[in-house]
Amino acid sequence: MAISAKKVTKKKSKTEVVETSAKSSPEKPKSTRRSGAIKTYEDALNFLFSNTNYENAKRFRYNSDTFNLDRMYKLLGLIKNPHEKLTAIHIAGTKGKGSTCTMLGSMLTANGYKTGLYTSPHVIDIRERIKVDGQMISEEEMTKTVKKVSVAVKSMQDDSPTFFEIMTAMSMYFFAKEKVDFAIFETGLGGRLDSTNVVNPIVTGLTSISIDHHRQLGNTVSQIAAEKAGIIKKGVPVVSVMQDPEAMSVIRKQAQALKAPLSVTGKEIDFSCRFESSRELGPHNRICLSTPNSQYEHLPVPLYGEHQAENCGLALSMLDVLKGKGYKFEQELVLKGLAGTQISGRMEIINEDPRILVDAAHNAASLKSLIQAIGQHIPYDSMVVIFGCCEDKDVDGMLRELRYGADKVIFTRIKSPRSMDPDVLAAKYTELSGKMCQTAFNFNKAMEIASPAVTPGDIVCVTGSFYLVGEAKRIMDAKNGVEQEG
Repeated sequence: MAISAKKVTKKKSKTEVVETSAKSSPEKPKSTRRSGAIKTYEDALNFLFSNTNYENAKRFRYNSDTFNLDRMYKLLGLIKNPHEKLTAIHIAGTKGKGSTCTMLGSMLTANGYKTGLYTSPHVIDIRERIKVDGQMISEEEMTKTVKKVSVAVKSMQDDSPTFFEIMTAMSMYFFAKEKVDFAIFETGLGGRLDSTNVVNPIVTGLTSISIDHHRQLGNTVSQIAAEKAGIIKKGVPVVSVMQDPEAMSVIRKQAQALKAPLSVTGKEIDFSCRFESSRELGPHNRICLSTPNSQYEHLPVPLYGEHQAENCGLALSMLDVLKGKGYKFEQELVLKGLAGTQISGRMEIINEDPRILVDAAHNAASLKSLIQAIGQHIPYDSMVVIFGCCEDKDVDGMLRELRYGADKVIFTRIKSPRSMDPDVLAAKYTELSGKMCQTAFNFNKAMEIASPAVTPGDIVCVTGSFYLVGEAKRIMDAKNGVEQEG
Protein backbone atom coordinates (compact mmCIF):
# COMPACT_ATOMS: atom_id res chain seq x y z
CA MET A 1 0.00 0.00 0.00
CA ALA A 2 3.01 2.34 0.14
CA ILE A 3 2.87 5.15 -2.36
CA SER A 4 6.02 5.65 -4.38
CA ALA A 5 7.21 7.38 -7.50
CA LYS A 6 7.06 5.04 -10.51
CA LYS A 7 8.82 4.77 -13.84
CA VAL A 8 6.88 6.45 -16.56
CA THR A 9 7.07 6.68 -20.30
CA LYS A 10 8.13 9.72 -22.27
CA LYS A 11 6.60 10.92 -25.57
CA LYS A 12 5.18 14.35 -25.32
CA SER A 13 3.05 15.03 -28.35
CA LYS A 14 2.31 18.39 -29.90
CA THR A 15 -1.39 18.56 -30.51
CA GLU A 16 -3.12 20.72 -33.01
CA VAL A 17 -5.77 22.70 -31.19
CA VAL A 18 -9.20 23.39 -32.62
CA GLU A 19 -10.84 26.47 -31.17
CA THR A 20 -14.34 27.52 -32.17
CA SER A 21 -17.26 29.57 -31.02
CA ALA A 22 -20.12 27.96 -29.14
CA LYS A 23 -22.31 28.35 -32.23
CA SER A 24 -20.44 26.03 -34.54
CA SER A 25 -18.69 22.69 -34.55
CA PRO A 26 -14.90 22.77 -34.94
CA GLU A 27 -13.77 22.87 -38.54
CA LYS A 28 -11.59 19.92 -39.48
CA PRO A 29 -7.95 21.08 -39.51
CA LYS A 30 -6.36 20.97 -42.93
CA SER A 31 -2.89 19.47 -42.70
CA THR A 32 -0.56 18.00 -45.29
CA ARG A 33 0.49 15.50 -42.65
CA ARG A 34 -2.75 13.57 -43.17
CA SER A 35 -1.85 12.65 -46.74
CA GLY A 36 1.73 11.56 -45.97
CA ALA A 37 2.82 7.95 -45.62
CA ILE A 38 2.98 6.61 -42.07
CA LYS A 39 6.37 4.96 -41.67
CA THR A 40 7.52 5.93 -38.18
CA TYR A 41 5.99 6.36 -34.74
CA GLU A 42 6.35 10.12 -35.13
CA ASP A 43 4.42 9.92 -38.41
CA ALA A 44 1.68 8.03 -36.55
CA LEU A 45 1.45 10.71 -33.85
CA ASN A 46 1.43 13.48 -36.44
CA PHE A 47 -1.47 11.81 -38.22
CA LEU A 48 -3.46 11.27 -35.01
CA PHE A 49 -3.11 14.84 -33.81
CA SER A 50 -3.98 16.30 -37.21
CA ASN A 51 -7.59 15.26 -36.62
CA THR A 52 -10.25 17.18 -34.74
CA ASN A 53 -9.62 16.74 -31.03
CA TYR A 54 -12.52 17.76 -28.80
CA GLU A 55 -10.38 17.08 -25.73
CA ASN A 56 -8.54 20.31 -26.62
CA ALA A 57 -11.40 22.33 -28.12
CA LYS A 58 -12.63 25.33 -26.14
CA ARG A 59 -16.16 25.14 -27.51
CA PHE A 60 -18.08 22.44 -29.32
CA ARG A 61 -21.63 21.25 -29.70
CA TYR A 62 -22.58 18.06 -27.89
CA ASN A 63 -25.05 16.50 -30.31
CA SER A 64 -25.43 13.68 -32.81
CA ASP A 65 -23.67 15.72 -35.50
CA THR A 66 -20.53 16.36 -33.48
CA PHE A 67 -20.58 12.96 -31.78
CA ASN A 68 -21.89 10.78 -34.58
CA LEU A 69 -22.19 7.06 -33.90
CA ASP A 70 -23.09 6.47 -37.56
CA ARG A 71 -19.69 7.87 -38.46
CA MET A 72 -18.11 5.55 -35.91
CA TYR A 73 -19.95 2.53 -37.33
CA LYS A 74 -18.80 3.50 -40.83
CA LEU A 75 -15.18 3.75 -39.72
CA LEU A 76 -15.38 0.37 -38.02
CA GLY A 77 -17.04 -1.14 -41.08
CA LEU A 78 -14.07 -0.05 -43.18
CA ILE A 79 -11.74 -2.04 -40.90
CA LYS A 80 -13.99 -5.12 -40.81
CA ASN A 81 -15.95 -4.36 -37.62
CA PRO A 82 -13.44 -5.43 -34.97
CA HIS A 83 -15.86 -4.44 -32.17
CA GLU A 84 -18.12 -7.33 -33.16
CA LYS A 85 -15.33 -9.79 -32.40
CA LEU A 86 -14.89 -8.59 -28.81
CA THR A 87 -16.37 -9.70 -25.51
CA ALA A 88 -16.76 -6.15 -24.23
CA ILE A 89 -17.23 -4.62 -20.80
CA HIS A 90 -18.43 -1.01 -20.78
CA ILE A 91 -18.14 1.48 -17.90
CA ALA A 92 -19.45 5.05 -17.61
CA GLY A 93 -19.79 7.58 -14.80
CA THR A 94 -18.46 10.92 -13.63
CA LYS A 95 -15.63 9.77 -11.37
CA GLY A 96 -13.93 6.46 -10.80
CA LYS A 97 -14.31 5.04 -14.32
CA GLY A 98 -10.60 4.58 -14.91
CA SER A 99 -9.99 3.11 -11.46
CA THR A 100 -12.87 0.66 -11.78
CA CYS A 101 -11.77 -0.41 -15.26
CA THR A 102 -8.19 -0.91 -14.08
CA MET A 103 -9.12 -2.93 -10.99
CA LEU A 104 -11.43 -5.15 -13.02
CA GLY A 105 -8.76 -5.59 -15.69
CA SER A 106 -6.15 -6.55 -13.08
CA MET A 107 -8.43 -9.26 -11.66
CA LEU A 108 -9.22 -10.67 -15.10
CA THR A 109 -5.56 -10.75 -16.10
CA ALA A 110 -4.55 -12.44 -12.84
CA ASN A 111 -7.03 -15.21 -13.64
CA GLY A 112 -5.39 -15.92 -16.97
CA TYR A 113 -7.79 -14.00 -19.22
CA LYS A 114 -6.09 -11.87 -21.86
CA THR A 115 -7.58 -8.45 -21.19
CA GLY A 116 -7.65 -5.29 -23.28
CA LEU A 117 -8.13 -1.96 -21.49
CA TYR A 118 -9.09 1.29 -23.21
CA THR A 119 -9.07 4.40 -21.01
CA SER A 120 -8.71 8.15 -21.41
CA PRO A 121 -7.18 10.63 -21.19
CA HIS A 122 -3.51 9.72 -20.83
CA VAL A 123 -1.19 11.33 -18.29
CA ILE A 124 2.20 11.17 -20.05
CA ASP A 125 2.13 8.86 -23.06
CA ILE A 126 -0.75 8.44 -25.51
CA ARG A 127 -0.09 4.69 -25.49
CA GLU A 128 -1.43 4.57 -21.91
CA ARG A 129 -4.88 4.54 -23.48
CA ILE A 130 -4.49 1.11 -25.09
CA LYS A 131 -3.21 -1.72 -22.91
CA VAL A 132 -3.27 -5.50 -22.95
CA ASP A 133 -2.73 -7.27 -19.64
CA GLY A 134 -1.54 -4.00 -18.11
CA GLN A 135 1.10 -3.31 -20.78
CA MET A 136 0.88 -0.34 -23.10
CA ILE A 137 0.72 -0.99 -26.81
CA SER A 138 4.28 -0.81 -28.18
CA GLU A 139 5.39 2.04 -30.43
CA GLU A 140 5.78 -0.46 -33.26
CA GLU A 141 2.25 -1.86 -32.84
CA MET A 142 0.86 1.64 -32.36
CA THR A 143 2.42 2.69 -35.67
CA LYS A 144 1.05 -0.37 -37.47
CA THR A 145 -2.41 0.20 -36.00
CA VAL A 146 -2.49 3.88 -36.95
CA LYS A 147 -1.35 2.97 -40.47
CA LYS A 148 -4.16 0.42 -40.82
CA VAL A 149 -6.91 2.70 -39.50
CA SER A 150 -5.62 5.78 -41.34
CA VAL A 151 -6.50 4.21 -44.70
CA ALA A 152 -10.15 4.09 -43.62
CA VAL A 153 -10.00 7.59 -42.15
CA LYS A 154 -8.60 9.09 -45.35
CA SER A 155 -11.48 7.56 -47.33
CA MET A 156 -13.98 9.48 -45.13
CA GLN A 157 -13.04 13.00 -46.15
CA ASP A 158 -16.68 14.14 -46.37
CA ASP A 159 -17.24 13.29 -42.71
CA SER A 160 -13.85 12.69 -41.18
CA PRO A 161 -13.64 10.93 -37.79
CA THR A 162 -12.36 12.75 -34.73
CA PHE A 163 -9.19 12.00 -32.76
CA PHE A 164 -11.14 10.12 -30.08
CA GLU A 165 -13.14 8.12 -32.61
CA ILE A 166 -9.92 7.08 -34.33
CA MET A 167 -8.30 6.12 -31.02
CA THR A 168 -11.38 4.09 -30.08
CA ALA A 169 -11.37 2.30 -33.44
CA MET A 170 -7.65 1.64 -33.04
CA SER A 171 -8.19 0.05 -29.63
CA MET A 172 -10.91 -2.21 -31.01
CA TYR A 173 -8.80 -3.21 -34.00
CA PHE A 174 -5.78 -3.94 -31.80
CA PHE A 175 -7.77 -5.90 -29.21
CA ALA A 176 -9.35 -8.01 -31.97
CA LYS A 177 -5.95 -8.59 -33.55
CA GLU A 178 -4.55 -9.66 -30.16
CA LYS A 179 -7.58 -11.93 -29.64
CA VAL A 180 -8.22 -10.72 -26.12
CA ASP A 181 -10.67 -12.64 -23.96
CA PHE A 182 -12.19 -9.42 -22.62
CA ALA A 183 -12.04 -5.80 -23.80
CA ILE A 184 -12.83 -3.16 -21.16
CA PHE A 185 -13.93 0.26 -22.43
CA GLU A 186 -14.09 3.43 -20.38
CA THR A 187 -16.38 6.05 -21.91
CA GLY A 188 -14.81 9.36 -22.85
CA LEU A 189 -17.54 12.01 -22.59
CA GLY A 190 -21.02 11.12 -21.38
CA GLY A 191 -22.04 7.72 -22.72
CA ARG A 192 -25.04 7.92 -25.02
CA LEU A 193 -23.11 9.54 -27.90
CA ASP A 194 -19.64 8.38 -26.91
CA SER A 195 -17.75 6.49 -29.60
CA THR A 196 -17.25 3.54 -27.22
CA ASN A 197 -21.04 3.06 -27.20
CA VAL A 198 -20.92 0.99 -30.39
CA VAL A 199 -19.99 -2.11 -28.39
CA ASN A 200 -22.54 -4.71 -27.35
CA PRO A 201 -21.17 -5.51 -23.89
CA ILE A 202 -21.56 -8.57 -21.74
CA VAL A 203 -21.99 -6.30 -18.69
CA THR A 204 -22.10 -2.54 -18.13
CA GLY A 205 -21.09 -0.55 -15.07
CA LEU A 206 -21.95 2.90 -13.74
CA THR A 207 -19.66 4.67 -11.30
CA SER A 208 -20.65 7.70 -9.22
CA ILE A 209 -22.48 10.38 -11.24
CA SER A 210 -22.22 14.08 -10.41
CA ILE A 211 -21.88 17.47 -12.13
CA ASP A 212 -19.09 17.60 -14.74
CA HIS A 213 -18.83 18.85 -18.33
CA HIS A 214 -22.05 20.73 -17.64
CA ARG A 215 -21.84 22.74 -20.88
CA GLN A 216 -22.13 19.53 -22.84
CA LEU A 217 -24.01 17.08 -20.61
CA GLY A 218 -26.41 19.31 -18.69
CA ASN A 219 -26.66 21.39 -15.54
CA THR A 220 -28.50 18.84 -13.39
CA VAL A 221 -27.56 15.43 -12.07
CA SER A 222 -30.59 13.87 -13.78
CA GLN A 223 -29.59 15.31 -17.18
CA ILE A 224 -26.05 14.00 -16.80
CA ALA A 225 -27.32 10.62 -15.55
CA ALA A 226 -29.45 10.30 -18.70
CA GLU A 227 -26.31 10.68 -20.84
CA LYS A 228 -24.32 8.20 -18.74
CA ALA A 229 -27.20 5.68 -18.65
CA GLY A 230 -27.17 5.78 -22.45
CA ILE A 231 -24.68 2.90 -22.37
CA ILE A 232 -27.31 0.53 -20.95
CA LYS A 233 -28.23 -2.05 -23.59
CA LYS A 234 -31.32 -4.20 -24.00
CA GLY A 235 -31.14 -7.25 -21.76
CA VAL A 236 -27.51 -6.62 -20.74
CA PRO A 237 -26.87 -6.71 -16.97
CA VAL A 238 -25.89 -3.37 -15.48
CA VAL A 239 -24.23 -2.76 -12.12
CA SER A 240 -24.18 0.64 -10.40
CA VAL A 241 -22.85 2.12 -7.21
CA MET A 242 -25.26 3.99 -4.94
CA GLN A 243 -26.18 7.23 -6.67
CA ASP A 244 -27.80 10.57 -5.97
CA PRO A 245 -31.57 9.87 -5.87
CA GLU A 246 -32.13 11.87 -9.09
CA ALA A 247 -29.47 9.87 -10.91
CA MET A 248 -30.73 6.57 -9.50
CA SER A 249 -34.25 7.29 -10.70
CA VAL A 250 -33.02 7.89 -14.26
CA ILE A 251 -30.86 4.74 -14.23
CA ARG A 252 -33.68 2.52 -12.94
CA LYS A 253 -36.13 3.84 -15.53
CA GLN A 254 -33.65 3.26 -18.35
CA ALA A 255 -32.82 -0.25 -17.14
CA GLN A 256 -36.51 -1.14 -16.82
CA ALA A 257 -37.29 0.22 -20.28
CA LEU A 258 -34.57 -1.95 -21.80
CA LYS A 259 -35.25 -4.95 -19.55
CA ALA A 260 -31.62 -4.80 -18.40
CA PRO A 261 -31.17 -6.51 -15.01
CA LEU A 262 -29.94 -3.83 -12.59
CA SER A 263 -28.06 -4.42 -9.36
CA VAL A 264 -26.72 -1.71 -7.07
CA THR A 265 -23.93 -2.09 -4.54
CA GLY A 266 -25.47 -1.29 -1.17
CA LYS A 267 -28.96 -2.25 -2.37
CA GLU A 268 -29.40 -5.46 -4.33
CA ILE A 269 -25.75 -6.29 -3.57
CA ASP A 270 -24.77 -6.39 0.10
CA PHE A 271 -21.85 -3.97 0.43
CA SER A 272 -20.11 -2.12 3.25
CA CYS A 273 -16.74 -0.50 3.84
CA ARG A 274 -14.73 0.67 6.81
CA PHE A 275 -11.49 2.55 7.39
CA GLU A 276 -8.75 1.09 9.56
CA SER A 277 -5.00 1.10 10.07
CA SER A 278 -2.66 -1.84 10.49
CA ARG A 279 1.10 -2.33 10.85
CA GLU A 280 1.23 -4.23 7.57
CA LEU A 281 -0.88 -1.95 5.36
CA GLY A 282 -1.02 1.32 7.26
CA PRO A 283 -4.23 3.39 6.86
CA HIS A 284 -6.55 1.73 4.36
CA ASN A 285 -10.15 0.82 3.57
CA ARG A 286 -11.65 -2.66 3.76
CA ILE A 287 -14.85 -3.82 2.15
CA CYS A 288 -17.34 -6.61 2.65
CA LEU A 289 -19.35 -7.66 -0.38
CA SER A 290 -21.79 -10.49 -0.81
CA THR A 291 -23.21 -11.49 -4.20
CA PRO A 292 -25.11 -14.54 -5.47
CA ASN A 293 -21.82 -16.15 -6.53
CA SER A 294 -19.17 -14.65 -4.25
CA GLN A 295 -18.45 -13.45 -0.76
CA TYR A 296 -15.61 -11.14 0.24
CA GLU A 297 -14.99 -10.40 3.91
CA HIS A 298 -12.82 -7.49 5.09
CA LEU A 299 -11.02 -7.24 1.75
CA PRO A 300 -8.32 -4.51 1.65
CA VAL A 301 -8.82 -1.94 -1.11
CA PRO A 302 -5.61 -1.40 -3.13
CA LEU A 303 -6.25 2.29 -3.88
CA TYR A 304 -6.62 5.08 -1.33
CA GLY A 305 -9.88 6.74 -0.37
CA GLU A 306 -13.46 5.78 0.46
CA HIS A 307 -14.42 6.50 -3.14
CA GLN A 308 -12.00 3.77 -4.25
CA ALA A 309 -13.69 1.33 -1.88
CA GLU A 310 -16.91 2.07 -3.76
CA ASN A 311 -15.16 1.55 -7.11
CA CYS A 312 -13.63 -1.69 -5.85
CA GLY A 313 -17.08 -2.96 -4.88
CA LEU A 314 -18.34 -2.16 -8.36
CA ALA A 315 -15.46 -3.98 -10.04
CA LEU A 316 -16.03 -7.07 -7.89
CA SER A 317 -19.76 -6.97 -8.57
CA MET A 318 -19.15 -6.84 -12.33
CA LEU A 319 -16.77 -9.77 -11.97
CA ASP A 320 -19.61 -11.61 -10.24
CA VAL A 321 -21.87 -11.03 -13.28
CA LEU A 322 -19.19 -12.73 -15.40
CA LYS A 323 -19.16 -15.62 -12.92
CA GLY A 324 -22.90 -15.94 -13.38
CA LYS A 325 -22.31 -16.27 -17.12
CA GLY A 326 -20.03 -19.26 -16.63
CA TYR A 327 -16.57 -17.68 -16.48
CA LYS A 328 -14.28 -19.22 -13.87
CA PHE A 329 -12.31 -17.23 -11.32
CA GLU A 330 -10.14 -18.40 -8.45
CA GLN A 331 -10.64 -16.34 -5.30
CA GLU A 332 -6.92 -16.29 -4.53
CA LEU A 333 -6.10 -14.96 -8.00
CA VAL A 334 -8.88 -12.38 -7.80
CA LEU A 335 -7.36 -11.02 -4.59
CA LYS A 336 -3.83 -11.15 -6.02
CA GLY A 337 -4.87 -9.23 -9.14
CA LEU A 338 -6.77 -6.65 -7.12
CA ALA A 339 -3.86 -6.08 -4.73
CA GLY A 340 -1.53 -5.44 -7.67
CA THR A 341 -3.63 -2.61 -9.15
CA GLN A 342 -1.62 0.53 -9.92
CA ILE A 343 -2.89 3.71 -11.57
CA SER A 344 -0.70 6.60 -12.67
CA GLY A 345 -1.74 10.07 -11.58
CA ARG A 346 -4.06 9.04 -8.76
CA MET A 347 -2.82 9.69 -5.21
CA GLU A 348 0.73 9.26 -6.52
CA ILE A 349 3.83 10.63 -4.81
CA ILE A 350 6.19 11.82 -7.56
CA ASN A 351 8.84 13.48 -5.39
CA GLU A 352 10.06 13.05 -1.81
CA ASP A 353 11.86 16.34 -1.07
CA PRO A 354 9.64 18.25 -1.12
CA ARG A 355 6.85 15.69 -1.00
CA ILE A 356 4.72 16.19 -4.10
CA LEU A 357 1.49 14.24 -4.57
CA VAL A 358 -0.44 14.36 -7.84
CA ASP A 359 -4.05 13.42 -8.44
CA ALA A 360 -6.12 14.11 -11.55
CA ALA A 361 -9.28 15.07 -9.62
CA HIS A 362 -11.11 17.22 -12.18
CA ASN A 363 -14.57 17.80 -10.72
CA ALA A 364 -16.00 18.83 -7.36
CA ALA A 365 -16.90 15.32 -6.21
CA SER A 366 -13.45 13.96 -7.08
CA LEU A 367 -11.73 16.87 -5.34
CA LYS A 368 -13.79 16.30 -2.19
CA SER A 369 -12.84 12.61 -2.23
CA LEU A 370 -9.17 13.49 -2.79
CA ILE A 371 -9.01 15.86 0.18
CA GLN A 372 -10.69 13.29 2.42
CA ALA A 373 -8.33 10.54 1.20
CA ILE A 374 -5.22 12.64 1.82
CA GLY A 375 -6.47 13.40 5.33
CA GLN A 376 -6.99 9.68 5.99
CA HIS A 377 -3.87 8.24 4.41
CA ILE A 378 -1.10 10.85 4.21
CA PRO A 379 0.34 12.38 7.41
CA TYR A 380 1.34 16.03 6.92
CA ASP A 381 1.66 19.28 8.83
CA SER A 382 0.53 21.68 6.11
CA MET A 383 -0.73 21.21 2.56
CA VAL A 384 0.08 23.50 -0.35
CA VAL A 385 -2.21 22.94 -3.34
CA ILE A 386 -1.15 23.78 -6.88
CA PHE A 387 -4.38 23.89 -8.84
CA GLY A 388 -5.35 24.37 -12.47
CA CYS A 389 -8.47 23.34 -14.36
CA CYS A 390 -10.45 23.68 -17.57
CA GLU A 391 -13.00 26.45 -17.90
CA ASP A 392 -15.86 24.09 -18.83
CA LYS A 393 -15.75 22.46 -15.39
CA ASP A 394 -17.87 23.13 -12.30
CA VAL A 395 -15.25 25.64 -11.18
CA ASP A 396 -17.20 27.10 -8.25
CA GLY A 397 -17.92 23.60 -6.94
CA MET A 398 -14.25 22.63 -7.13
CA LEU A 399 -13.14 25.80 -5.38
CA ARG A 400 -15.63 25.26 -2.55
CA GLU A 401 -14.11 21.83 -1.91
CA LEU A 402 -10.58 23.18 -2.20
CA ARG A 403 -11.01 25.66 0.63
CA TYR A 404 -11.59 22.88 3.17
CA GLY A 405 -8.29 21.08 2.68
CA ALA A 406 -5.71 23.57 1.44
CA ASP A 407 -3.58 25.63 3.80
CA LYS A 408 -2.10 27.52 0.86
CA VAL A 409 -3.30 27.61 -2.76
CA ILE A 410 -1.36 28.50 -5.90
CA PHE A 411 -3.45 28.71 -9.06
CA THR A 412 -1.74 28.04 -12.37
CA ARG A 413 -2.49 27.65 -16.04
CA ILE A 414 -2.77 24.19 -17.59
CA LYS A 415 -1.42 23.36 -21.04
CA SER A 416 -4.74 23.40 -22.85
CA PRO A 417 -6.69 26.08 -24.72
CA ARG A 418 -9.53 25.24 -22.33
CA SER A 419 -7.44 26.42 -19.35
CA MET A 420 -9.13 28.63 -16.79
CA ASP A 421 -7.22 31.87 -16.23
CA PRO A 422 -5.32 31.59 -12.90
CA ASP A 423 -6.22 35.19 -12.01
CA VAL A 424 -9.92 34.41 -12.50
CA LEU A 425 -9.57 31.31 -10.34
CA ALA A 426 -7.82 33.32 -7.64
CA ALA A 427 -10.52 36.00 -7.64
CA LYS A 428 -13.29 33.40 -7.42
CA TYR A 429 -11.49 31.52 -4.65
CA THR A 430 -10.97 34.62 -2.53
CA GLU A 431 -14.61 35.59 -3.00
CA LEU A 432 -15.85 32.10 -2.03
CA SER A 433 -13.47 31.43 0.85
CA GLY A 434 -12.25 34.79 2.06
CA LYS A 435 -8.71 33.35 1.90
CA MET A 436 -5.65 34.75 0.20
CA CYS A 437 -3.96 32.81 -2.60
CA GLN A 438 -1.29 33.20 -5.27
CA THR A 439 -1.00 32.65 -9.02
CA ALA A 440 1.71 31.33 -11.31
CA PHE A 441 2.04 31.15 -15.07
CA ASN A 442 2.97 27.45 -15.12
CA PHE A 443 3.86 24.51 -12.88
CA ASN A 444 7.54 25.43 -12.64
CA LYS A 445 6.69 28.93 -11.42
CA ALA A 446 4.16 27.48 -8.98
CA MET A 447 6.86 25.24 -7.51
CA GLU A 448 9.19 28.23 -7.19
CA ILE A 449 6.52 29.84 -5.02
CA ALA A 450 5.68 26.68 -3.08
CA SER A 451 9.17 25.31 -2.33
CA PRO A 452 10.40 27.98 0.11
CA ALA A 453 7.20 27.59 2.17
CA VAL A 454 7.33 23.78 2.39
CA THR A 455 9.00 21.98 5.32
CA PRO A 456 9.81 18.22 5.48
CA GLY A 457 6.49 17.59 7.25
CA ASP A 458 4.42 19.37 4.59
CA ILE A 459 3.01 18.17 1.29
CA VAL A 460 2.43 19.77 -2.10
CA CYS A 461 -0.72 18.50 -3.83
CA VAL A 462 -0.99 19.05 -7.60
CA THR A 463 -4.54 18.60 -8.84
CA GLY A 464 -7.46 19.84 -10.93
CA SER A 465 -6.59 18.43 -14.34
CA PHE A 466 -4.95 15.52 -16.15
CA TYR A 467 -3.01 18.14 -18.11
CA LEU A 468 -1.48 19.62 -14.96
CA VAL A 469 -0.71 16.22 -13.44
CA GLY A 470 1.00 15.13 -16.67
CA GLU A 471 3.09 18.29 -16.79
CA ALA A 472 4.12 17.89 -13.15
CA LYS A 473 5.14 14.26 -13.68
CA ARG A 474 7.19 15.05 -16.79
CA ILE A 475 9.02 17.93 -15.12
CA MET A 476 9.76 16.09 -11.86
CA ASP A 477 10.83 12.91 -13.67
CA ALA A 478 13.28 14.97 -15.75
CA LYS A 479 14.66 16.67 -12.63
CA ASN A 480 14.99 13.37 -10.80
CA GLY A 481 16.51 11.55 -13.76
CA VAL A 482 13.79 8.91 -13.78
CA GLU A 483 14.58 6.26 -16.38
CA GLN A 484 11.94 6.28 -19.09
CA GLU A 485 10.61 3.60 -21.38
CA GLY A 486 9.74 3.71 -25.04
